[in-house]
Amino acid sequence: MSTTDTADLPPDSPHGPTSAEPPGADSRPDVPVVAIGVLGIVAVVLWASFGKSSFQSFSDTALPWVLENFEWLFVIAADVFLVLCVILAFSRFGRIKLARTAEDEPEFTDFAWVAMMFAAGMGIGLIFYGVGEPVAHYLSPPPSTDATAGTPEAAGRALEYSFFHWTLTPWAIYGVVGLSLAYTTFRLGRGNRISAVFVPLIGKRRANGVVGRLLDLLAVFATVFGTATSLGIGALQIATGLQLTAGVENTTGLQLLIIVVLGAAFVVSAFTGLHGGVKWLSSVNLVMAALLMLFIFLVGPTVYILDAIPSSVGGYFNELISMATRTGAFTDSEWLGQWTIFYWAWWLSWAPFVGTFIARISKGRSIREFLLAVLLIPSGASAVWFCVLGGTGIRLDETGVVDMAEKESEGTEATLFSMLDALPLPEVTAWFAMVLIMMYFITSADSASLVMGSLTSRGALHPRAWLNVTWGVLMAAVAAALLIAGGLDSLQSATILVALPFVVVMLGLCWATVRELREDPTAGPRRHQALHGLRDAVRRMIGEAMSEGRVDTTAHPRLRRAARSRAQGDDGRSEAAPSDGGNRGQDPGQEPDHKE
Repeated sequence: MSTTDTADLPPDSPHGPTSAEPPGADSRPDVPVVAIGVLGIVAVVLWASFGKSSFQSFSDTALPWVLENFEWLFVIAADVFLVLCVILAFSRFGRIKLARTAEDEPEFTDFAWVAMMFAAGMGIGLIFYGVGEPVAHYLSPPPSTDATAGTPEAAGRALEYSFFHWTLTPWAIYGVVGLSLAYTTFRLGRGNRISAVFVPLIGKRRANGVVGRLLDLLAVFATVFGTATSLGIGALQIATGLQLTAGVENTTGLQLLIIVVLGAAFVVSAFTGLHGGVKWLSSVNLVMAALLMLFIFLVGPTVYILDAIPSSVGGYFNELISMATRTGAFTDSEWLGQWTIFYWAWWLSWAPFVGTFIARISKGRSIREFLLAVLLIPSGASAVWFCVLGGTGIRLDETGVVDMAEKESEGTEATLFSMLDALPLPEVTAWFAMVLIMMYFITSADSASLVMGSLTSRGALHPRAWLNVTWGVLMAAVAAALLIAGGLDSLQSATILVALPFVVVMLGLCWATVRELREDPTAGPRRHQALHGLRDAVRRMIGEAMSEGRVDTTAHPRLRRAARSRAQGDDGRSEAAPSDGGNRGQDPGQEPDHKE
């Protein structure tokens, strides 16, 4: 088989599925997984809603324990995922195509592919933190920096840390899961679920049995709480926008009403499927976000933003290693838990959702194309987004136009609207931003419910619509319950706690994927072919010389081993070497001319 082409893998290939049935053809729900998942989530919703004090007490106790004992694990795991993605993208495995045959074409256009990837991976979070995080770091610099609050140096470090939390590392986390699932689903035909990736580690029987179902359940729980966090902060920001633009009082009741209304809109979208609602909404979201960013860039501090982009990007890469390896041992552990560890946990809890989703839409792409697109395109767009929105917010504070410290004290969700209020057409842009958040809310719920439907239907690519709706409703219920229990702090605590066990799953997933890739027959590098040919030629010459008695096999340990091997009927050569009488020299059962 050629090492330069992605050859077909037959259905009975040992490196492929055991039948010709397409992956995910069976869309029937996996009843035990669905039942346990629903009961577990309903129990959490009831506990958070009616046992608020005990739920809050549990979070207050468990979260510090996790941060104190496992902060290092989140940091190391995130670094491993980033390094692994870079290595795989530029290694010999990059040529492998995420498809059964070389002729399989991508299912979606490049624009739709990137739009859905971006909408699923960031969405609401970028709008919520686009102004809030850079401003927060500018007003209160990270303890590991020597910057003074409110200075140009603090502004630069603020953007660098925003990049750190929102660009390469989170997308590497998504990329690892997405690559593993896309390879398992479209290359090997096992189904689009986490448990299918673990076949080389635990065997097919366990992957399809209790152990596999437990892995899929962990992915479901992580997805529910990770997405619920996004839905919750989306509701917080929409409620704040309504308060500032329409004078509506921002209460928990209003936030719950927003979740209910947008949840109903999601149900309508869920019945249209991936090629309908999700694809269309994702494309519209991307265009709307680009228009909002372009407007702020043109009417805001344009020159300042242009200056900030190269400076902050360069600073980010210069400080990346120190930021990526920092733990609570030599810095403020509380700050690290509130920011970096929360983000890593949030991305890890989103990884089953985003990874499964981008795997689902990436059929026909090569591993190199997939990883480079996943790492670079959303990261680049996010960096520009933070420079435009965050840079504008910082500049407005520097010039005294807006007191961002006062606005930030009202909540992170208020900083976006405070910035827009200082620019032209504040009423129009505020409503535009709220509509964008609503659209991302629906897209996130729709995409996540599709993923959970797939995870609980043995990897079906087209799960039943009613199952998708069920998971979407439960996500909205979790978001509402956590808002009742404690607002944003409660959302963050739940995310970190649920993400902890999934870190271990992710590390195992990396190991399983690398093992599979090493066995793929299409991963052989062209540059090694000549070396293999030289090796086989040398072995053939030695074999002929031994057969003719021209080599003293007692002269070197390797020759003695070769002689013993030939005596057993195997000269130790590669199967790839040509086979002829001269190579064998004599019958397998015949004693060699020289013995040790």
